[in-house]
Amino acid sequence: MGMMQEFKTFAMRGNVIDMAVGIVIGGAFGKIVSSFVADVIMPPLGLIIGGVNFSNLAITIKEAVGDTAAITINYGNFIQTVFDFVIIAFAIFMVIKTMNSLKQKEEEAPAEPPAPSKEEVLLTEIRDALQKK
Repeated sequence: MGMMQEFKTFAMRGNVIDMAVGIVIGGAFGKIVSSFVADVIMPPLGLIIGGVNFSNLAITIKEAVGDTAAITINYGNFIQTVFDFVIIAFAIFMVIKTMNSLKQKEEEAPAEPPAPSKEEVLLTEIRDALQKK
């Protein structure tokens, strides 16, 4: 029972839950970026370099024989994955850069001076009363 309680305590910590949410959102974001690269970026890029479809780029090592499939190196898929990575990395960089600049602005903002203590208020009243005499 002790191990289950420890696991429950670990799993219910805020940072573990935040990390889980981040992983789920990151997975969804990765799919969005992959679709953006494959469906929006790569077709015009392929057209610019001569109508090449990157996903079809491959080097055939051994041709298909009968029921045996051909052995290929699909470097077009690799190029697609590299573009996905670069775009995702850049997007994450921009988000972190924005968050850091906002955090830095919060830290630089002048904090309000603390309210005077009761002793200071009392001493100020005594000083003001003495100045009136």
